Parts: sequence; structure tokens; C-alpha cells
Amino acid sequence: MRVTAILAWLGAAAMVTVLMFAFIEGDFVSESRRLLGMPWGTVSLIDLYVGFFLFSGWIRFREGRTWKALVWIAAVMLLGSLAISIYVLVGLHTSNGDWRRFFYGRSERISS
Repeated sequence: MRVTAILAWLGAAAMVTVLMFAFIEGDFVSESRRLLGMPWGTVSLIDLYVGFFLFSGWIRFREGRTWKALVWIAAVMLLGSLAISIYVLVGLHTSNGDWRRFFYGRSERISS
């Protein structure tokens, strides 16, 4: 679990750094238009959101049918890998070193 936590912290730090850089140095609207105007830009965006939707499926499974799952899923759609890194860190913290509890979350408590 320690390696996973380190990777999640590194992912969160990298995302905060790159997001700050992009908001300070970039122009979101014009650069988005240019990016989506390129075939590989479109592929990258679709690839990114396929991953977000798959990860969101795990959040939904793990959290159950709660408002909490919806909040996390919205965060993933808006903040991307930063939200994913934070979700993993929260999951690691609340699982107390138990991988089964980490992966299954609330659904583990329901089935036990």
C-alpha cells in the first residue's frame, strides 16, 4: 500500500503543478480549439474520458448509490487525474491496510 500511496501523492503533486502552470501560462479556450482541431488531440481527449468513465464505474461500485459517489464522479470529470489521485489516497487511508476493503469499499461492507 505504501507504493500505491507514494504514486498517488506523486500523481496529485504533478497534476497540481501542471494545472497551475497551464492556468498561468496558457489560454484554455484558444488552445482547446487548436487541440480538438487535430486528430490526435481528439483521440487523446476521448482516450482520457474513456479512462475517466471506467474509473468512475469503480467509484460507483465502491461507494454504492450515494451522493458521495456522484460528487467523486463529478470531481473526476472536472479535475481528472488530480481527483483520481485524491480518491485513491482517501481509499487507502480508510481501508486501514486492507486491500480487499480498498478495492470493494462500501460494497464489501454490504456483502459481509
